[in-house]
Amino acid sequence: MRLHRLTITAFGPFGAVQEIDFDALSTGGIFLLHGPTGAGKTSVLDAVCFALYGSVPGARQSPGTSLRSDHAAPGLLTEVVLELTVGGRRLRVGRGPAQQRPKKNGKGFTPERAWSELSEYDPETAAWKGLSRSHQEIGEEIGQLVGMSRDQFCQVVLLPQGDFARLLRADAEARGRLLGRLFDTRRFAAVEERLAERRRAAEARVRTADEGLLAHAHRMEQAAGPAAGDWPPPRQQPGDPGLAAAVLEWAAVARAGALEALDIAGSAVGAAEERQRAARIALDAERELDRLQRRYEEALDRRRTLDARRPEHERLRARLEEARRADRVAPALRLREDAEREHRTATARHHGLRDRLPAGLADAGAEQLAELERRLRQDLGGLEAARGLERRGEEITRERAELDRQARADDDVLHDAEGWLAGWETLRRGHRERLAAAQEAATRAEYLAGRLEPAGARLDAARERDRLARTAAETRELLGAARESANAARERWLDLKERRLHGMAAELAAALAPGDPCAVCGSPEHPAPAPASDARVDPAQEEAAYHDHTRAEGVRSDAERRLAVVTGALATAGERARTPGAEAPGGAPHDPTAAELADAVEELERAHREAKALAFGIHAAREALDRGEREHEERLAARQSAERRVVARNTRREALDQEWAGLARELAKVHDGEGSVAEHAARLERRVRLLAEAAEAARAADTSARRLKDADGELSDAAFRAGFDTPAAAVADARADREQRDLQHRADAWATEAAAVADRLAEPDARAAAGRPPAAPGAALAAHDAAERALRVAGSARDAARGRRAELVRLSRAAAAEAAGLGPLRREYDLVARLAGLTAGTSADNERRMRLESYVLAARLEQVAAAATVRLRRMSAGRYTLVHSDARSGGKRSGLGLHVVDAWTGTERDTSTLSGGETFFASLALALGLADVVTEEAGGVRLDTLFIDEGFGSLDEQTLDEVIDVLDSLREQDRSVGIVSHVADLRRRVPTQLEVVKERRGSVVRLRTAPLGG
Repeated sequence: MRLHRLTITAFGPFGAVQEIDFDALSTGGIFLLHGPTGAGKTSVLDAVCFALYGSVPGARQSPGTSLRSDHAAPGLLTEVVLELTVGGRRLRVGRGPAQQRPKKNGKGFTPERAWSELSEYDPETAAWKGLSRSHQEIGEEIGQLVGMSRDQFCQVVLLPQGDFARLLRADAEARGRLLGRLFDTRRFAAVEERLAERRRAAEARVRTADEGLLAHAHRMEQAAGPAAGDWPPPRQQPGDPGLAAAVLEWAAVARAGALEALDIAGSAVGAAEERQRAARIALDAERELDRLQRRYEEALDRRRTLDARRPEHERLRARLEEARRADRVAPALRLREDAEREHRTATARHHGLRDRLPAGLADAGAEQLAELERRLRQDLGGLEAARGLERRGEEITRERAELDRQARADDDVLHDAEGWLAGWETLRRGHRERLAAAQEAATRAEYLAGRLEPAGARLDAARERDRLARTAAETRELLGAARESANAARERWLDLKERRLHGMAAELAAALAPGDPCAVCGSPEHPAPAPASDARVDPAQEEAAYHDHTRAEGVRSDAERRLAVVTGALATAGERARTPGAEAPGGAPHDPTAAELADAVEELERAHREAKALAFGIHAAREALDRGEREHEERLAARQSAERRVVARNTRREALDQEWAGLARELAKVHDGEGSVAEHAARLERRVRLLAEAAEAARAADTSARRLKDADGELSDAAFRAGFDTPAAAVADARADREQRDLQHRADAWATEAAAVADRLAEPDARAAAGRPPAAPGAALAAHDAAERALRVAGSARDAARGRRAELVRLSRAAAAEAAGLGPLRREYDLVARLAGLTAGTSADNERRMRLESYVLAARLEQVAAAATVRLRRMSAGRYTLVHSDARSGGKRSGLGLHVVDAWTGTERDTSTLSGGETFFASLALALGLADVVTEEAGGVRLDTLFIDEGFGSLDEQTLDEVIDVLDSLREQDRSVGIVSHVADLRRRVPTQLEVVKERRGSVVRLRTAPLGG
């Protein structure tokens, strides 16, 4: 990477446009950047860094600081433009910070946003081609081409010797923080943290699994009861080693005890079952004996009852014999009863119909009535045609009534449609107005939502501004007190120092001993040593006062830094709290109060809620308009359809009227004047039916009389054959079927009972049981119930033992599964914990207690020390060599030690013991070595322009020559080195110079290429 041209406008101390030609400065290989203190030498380097990365290094970019020059004219905007070649491409980077610019109307200022621009030079067209104006895209492009972050660039290209001097004097932890920023080893620290997180997660999983295993153990303890005997349950806690083994061992003991208890309970159940079976056999035997004895006694009682009922049985048998003789006359008797019943029915029907006939037909026979019926049917056939015409007339009447109903319905439809359509335009206009209002509310709600978020941010910023204002006031008070304390401590230290200098002769005299040479004159004689005074100050008092002074200065510096940070944050919060475009009277920016902003936010929220609520009606308003449009179309279609139906109905009505007139003429020809044709036909039909029924009834009455006479003859013959004198005698002895069946059933029941009693008395088991003593089933039942209860108790005990053992087996399997699953978790935890401890430096395997990040940085430091030694040996004439040390210091961790080997004495010592001049060229060598290592790590990007800041004033003339020779050797590698210093001797040694001159209107730069006189 080579710098070509830098253009600075209103940046830092430079109030106007300044151009720096690095190509001209680089012709000699080494150039000097010098000027008085505060002129802006470092600001030139800040401008380079700002052009590349959009920010400046260190505290100069802290909150509250501004990159804009206080000397610049209001209309001249701050910007930096850098031309450079990197990666074989010539680029131009331009940037401008956020700043205030005058308004176009000349009244007040308005914010100007930060901008960036990246262009590339095209050799073919000899013109610059724009690549991007995006901050993010330009930052990514520059980062990829340069291969370094901003902090790495500031350490490698802008070599600040003070930082590397601190690197030499720092302890291992401070050195690790500095190197970590340079080499960006955060990924290794992230690996350490990730392993620590995995260790914590694995430990949590192990504890969770242990808790699950302990839960199984507690459930087994509850289920086991006394099965485990005196064996104590596991009492380990989650995470304790051996927990799984203890739980499984106790589970095995509990299962063995449960199995033994189950065997004992099984034996008890077997004995109880034997006793229950014996009691059951005895109970069955007593019950059988009791049954047989009662059966024999019941048979004796039944035989005595049969003997008492024997005379009644004989009378039943006699009545049953008489009834059997009368049964032979029963068929003829039933036939005569049926004939008589049929004759009564036919006679009654004939008399009833005869009463309904006209008086001249009351005595007419069946033939006469049938002939009259035939003639009436012929008359009825002649009326059929007239009936058809009359039915058509009825249909026409119904159709005309339906047409009238349809006409009324269509009139209602037309009236309703006309009324609705008359108000349609007003209704549609209302729907459209509501829809427009809802859409406008939605637009307003979106606009208010866009304003609400910035307003809320301004409110938060105002509250932060007020808090920071209070903090700034408190910090100013603390700063005032710190300044007073620092001034008092300084005065005390200077007073004690002056008093010690006045009494230095007495202090030296106090150290004299007879015969020892004087430290001042070298004489072994001391004739008049200076006497000590009461106001003498010893070194310890001065040292204590100096420490108080430096401590007070540190407190003051901390307070000043805190005030600067708070002031910057206060300015930023105030800027963010301002409403864009709002100005106070006089054109100054208006700083609203938090209460004003809170009221504004509340008003915006209220307006947003109202607009949002109104906007919710868009869908309903659109649906209402759509429904209205559809209904309008439906109403129009209904009106048109009704009008068409009216026309068709009028045509149909005219046709019906014509048809009705023709029917009326035809009906008049056959109408007799007595009702309608249908009524006349109905009267004829009723007469025909009456004559037909009367003729049929007359024929049925004659037939039934003949059948009754025949039945009387057959009944007389049957009674004579059965042995009865008259039919009446046979009827007297006849029994009803039900009564006869009852007599037969009673006789059969007596005979069946007599046979059953005889069989039961003849049974040998019953006769034998009757001869034995009475049975006792109650005592046998009590003995059996006791045996049953004993069996149930034993069965319950066995079931409980079986359930306990099954539950213990189930829980043991679950615990074994938990223990099996715990094994991989514990192995994973052991592995992760070991790795986490190893990378964190807390493991016993890590003998040097070196963290992973420190290990990587140690390798980098070893490379840097090797690269720095090449130049350090040349600067120190071969005396000093830098070496990396991973030895531990006290109880601290090792890995980042840095020692210097003195070839003159052969000793190795810490770099913090180097003198001021030695520290300078050691730090310079370290900086150049670091530049080589970081450059190599960045992908081999060549750094053709380097800057070295301060430190040359601590070198003697010979060492300065050697350092210049080393820097001059970089020119052989086609590099240019810029030395930032105000040492006067360098102006003589370095002919190419860039001078920064302070002026009242801002600093300016001047390029000098001719050597200056010493």
